[in-house]
Amino acid sequence: MPHELEYFRQLLFKYASEQERAVAVQGVAGRFTFRQLLAEVEARAHTLRAQSGGPLVLALDNGPELLFWDLAALFAERPCVIVPGFFSAAQFRHCIEQSGAGHVLCEAQWIDTLVELGFVQQDAFWARPVGGEVALPSGTAKITYTSGSTGQPKGVCLGADAMLRVARELEAASRPSAPQRYLAVLPFGVLLENLGVYAALIAGACVQLYPQVQLGMGGASQVDFKRLLSAIALSGAQSLILVPQLLMGLITAIERGLMRVGPLRFVAVGGARVSPSLLARAEAIGLPVFEGYGLSECASVVALNRPGAQRLGSVGKPLPHVQVRIADDGEVLVAGSLLLGYLGEAPVSTPWWATGDLGYVDQDGYLYLNGRKKHQFITSFGRNVNPEWVEAELTQSGVIAQAFVHGEGMPRNVALLWPLDPSTPDATIEQAVQHSNASLPDYARVHAWRRLPSPLSCADGTLTANGRPRREAILQHYQGLLSDIPL
Repeated sequence: MPHELEYFRQLLFKYASEQERAVAVQGVAGRFTFRQLLAEVEARAHTLRAQSGGPLVLALDNGPELLFWDLAALFAERPCVIVPGFFSAAQFRHCIEQSGAGHVLCEAQWIDTLVELGFVQQDAFWARPVGGEVALPSGTAKITYTSGSTGQPKGVCLGADAMLRVARELEAASRPSAPQRYLAVLPFGVLLENLGVYAALIAGACVQLYPQVQLGMGGASQVDFKRLLSAIALSGAQSLILVPQLLMGLITAIERGLMRVGPLRFVAVGGARVSPSLLARAEAIGLPVFEGYGLSECASVVALNRPGAQRLGSVGKPLPHVQVRIADDGEVLVAGSLLLGYLGEAPVSTPWWATGDLGYVDQDGYLYLNGRKKHQFITSFGRNVNPEWVEAELTQSGVIAQAFVHGEGMPRNVALLWPLDPSTPDATIEQAVQHSNASLPDYARVHAWRRLPSPLSCADGTLTANGRPRREAILQHYQGLLSDIPL
């Protein structure tokens, strides 16, 4: 058994022995102590060891049952795939076919696809005979699918030691805040959330895992903020992980007096660029927010701000398990806890991973990001602009939900915008644009914009499954609207 996996397992046994009444996980199905958690996991691990045929696929909603099977696969050393509920049927099919899965546990929405693929119900599983097992990199514990910029997700193969070392460092980073109640807000199939839960268990904290709909979360980017904020308040959560849009909703609610900071001690934010102005708003209301950075290919978190080591605008210092350096062209390179390889491709042999992100490290070791290398455009004045930087400023204004910024070869930048409230008048949107422009240099400002006729979505191919803009598709889809914007 890999070293980090054995350490994790022994730690859970220690908690089960020394903290008999401590609750390890809580969900709709009830509360489970560490002893009960281990009993549930060991029973499932025994079942998995008796099964043959490819990785285990879990397509379940957030809850104790998903955690039990995930840990069972980890301890049985069975490769596991967790499919986020926001994946499309085509993406789900791709995950099944590419991974060579022989056993699946899933929600009802996926059953028709499984039947089409030849699966039949067999005890707790949907199963099928596997002809020839897919060759996985040696030591693969989890295959996490990244949506990327195309509709076909890529399978990132990770080892147990890489994931659990990251989880251990996350726990160490949050330790000064000593959070003991962790609420899982994001889908467990998102690697960042998956490792956030592991980190909470390593800390001996109580993990709260509830169905996404109960938290007001729908699809990749639909949020009922009233329900989400109510769930956060009622849970008594002391720590959680958010993406920028969710953080904006939380900050706005606290600013308006709709809820209190309450017991929250450690709110990690990542997944996309965070506007410094949003972080300043969090600081002003006393919300303990810590921005981080990572990618699936590096087993999620690479750098993180933390209590006693925080710098506004940076994504924090690299965690102890990794090294970061900057290439001559400004690209961020990372060594440590790398993927074993992409599914269906040759194993990774390089010690340094080219992240595709642009950035720099200051004299005190804090990492700053300047957006994606491939998304950068050059204006007709020769100025380099990363649109994600500008879009982050626009969408964290509290008025604009979606923004797409374009300016390749143009004298002025333009934007396509969709407001948080569809009834928002153009004048209010214009005020939000001007407010964002005030914090940007002139070459990065939005000089003209148009309201989108409908929000960007996965359905029309303008968003990836995890809600990021597919830029080429947007340019093609809205070519007429963009060309109609006067410069």
